[in-house]
Amino acid sequence: MGSATTQALAATTAALDAASVADLTVARELFAAARVLGDSPQLTSALTDASATPEARQRVVSSVFAGFGDTTRAVLLAAIGQRWSAPADLVAGVEELAVRAASRADGAADVEGELFQVARVVAANPQLELALGSRLGDDAAKGRLIETLLSGRASAATTLIVSSLVQQPRDRRVRSLLSRALRIVAEQRGRTVATVYAASPLGDAQLDRLRSSLGARYGAQVAVNVVVDPSVVGGLRVEIGDDVIDATVSARLHELRQRLAG
Repeated sequence: MGSATTQALAATTAALDAASVADLTVARELFAAARVLGDSPQLTSALTDASATPEARQRVVSSVFAGFGDTTRAVLLAAIGQRWSAPADLVAGVEELAVRAASRADGAADVEGELFQVARVVAANPQLELALGSRLGDDAAKGRLIETLLSGRASAATTLIVSSLVQQPRDRRVRSLLSRALRIVAEQRGRTVATVYAASPLGDAQLDRLRSSLGARYGAQVAVNVVVDPSVVGGLRVEIGDDVIDATVSARLHELRQRLAG
C-alpha cells in the first residue's frame, strides 16, 4: 500500500467516523459503489485522475451515485477528494469503508466472531470455497448463497459483509477476503485479533486471563478466536498480527526431537 493510499484511507475513515451510521443503509450503498467502481475501470480512473479538477470529479460522483443517501455521497466525495496511489486502491478503500460502516450499525455486536466462524466453515469446505471463488460463477448467485447459508445464523451486518465481498473477489481468495474484513472490523472497534489454537475448548476464566495477558502485552483490546485442534496436544498457539507465540506441547516435542537428532 502506497503512502498516498495510507493517507487517503485515514482521511476517508475519519469522514466516515464523523458521519451518522445507525443502520446498514450506508454500508449497503458503499458496497454497491465499490461494485460499480470495480466494474468500471474508466470511472475509477476518472475519479482518481489528478489532472481533473475536484469540481469535475465531484460532478461525476453526484451524477453516478445520485440515488444514494446524503451520508454515502458525502463519504464518496471525501474519498475522491484524496490522492490514491493507484485507481484500484480507491475501489479497495470504498470497500473497506463499507465494512467499517457495517460494523458500526445497530445490532452488529459480534461481527468479529461471526466472520471468524464463517472463515472456518469455508476453510473446512473446499467445495464451498471453490463455488464462492470461481470466476465462472454468477456473482449475484454467490451473494444469495451466502444469504441463505447465514440466514438465522449470523447478524445482518455479517451477512451483508460476506455476501458483498464474495460478489467482487477481484482475484482474491475467499478466506483472504474474510481475514481482511475481520481485521478491518477489529481495527474499527479499537481491537487486535488473536487466533488461538488449543487441544480443547477454553473456559471463560481462561479466555479472560488470555485476553488480559495479550492486552497488556500489545497495549490494546484483544478479540480472541479459538480453534480447537487436537494436534497441539496441550498448551496454546497464539497468532496475533505477524507474531506467533507457540507454547504447545507438540512444538516442544518437535524442538526436543530436533535437538536429539542434531
